[in-house]
Amino acid sequence: MHGTRRQFLSVSTVVTGTLVAGCLGGGSGNGDGGTNGQTLDSHPAAQGLDTQPRLGPAPGEATGTIVAFEDPSCPRCRNFEETTVPRIRSELVEPGDATFVFRGYPIVYQWGHPASRALEATYARDTDAHWALVDHYFGNQSEFRNTDRDEVLSKSREFLAAETSVGAEAVVTAVQNDEAEGSVEADLNAGEMAGASATPAVYLFRDGQYRTSYSGSVGFDAVRSTLGL
Repeated sequence: MHGTRRQFLSVSTVVTGTLVAGCLGGGSGNGDGGTNGQTLDSHPAAQGLDTQPRLGPAPGEATGTIVAFEDPSCPRCRNFEETTVPRIRSELVEPGDATFVFRGYPIVYQWGHPASRALEATYARDTDAHWALVDHYFGNQSEFRNTDRDEVLSKSREFLAAETSVGAEAVVTAVQNDEAEGSVEADLNAGEMAGASATPAVYLFRDGQYRTSYSGSVGFDAVRSTLGL
């Protein structure tokens, strides 16, 4: 386990309450992390992008590409999903101007770890169910707070069975058998290499060229302005 990740996990055991600057620090703002001049082909945040859940065209086909590292347990990610992502979908993705890519990045509360694995296992079986589970986690964070791995998986199974067509039991079994570990590790490695120290961490590309990143409170206007859309 990388040193940076060990630091994230040790912090996550003592964090309490709502994190106001950005989950695990960092806050709103932007920076290049030493990656200015890079592209979708070379930027660490875009490693393995073709295998990630996305809304819109394949990465690089639209003018803008938005890569968001999010933790299901992060309150700031919930705010991002409730206020910024809907406008990204309706005003940028649906017209075909941008692609939105979701990367699970469990670095905050402990329940985010099994939740991220459940998301990966669900995505491997049903894309629509994956996005439904994303919405469920962020919309019901209070129900998962202080839950252990088994309870997270039980609640996830219940939701998937009731609200989606994916094989809920197969998803839970996959997580229990560590089948999603490689996918979660790939996202954690990409985020660490890109310098993501808070969630959400949003990396923006226009015409395949890296522009900048934002973390913490990420507003729609900043995203649209940066991408020039």
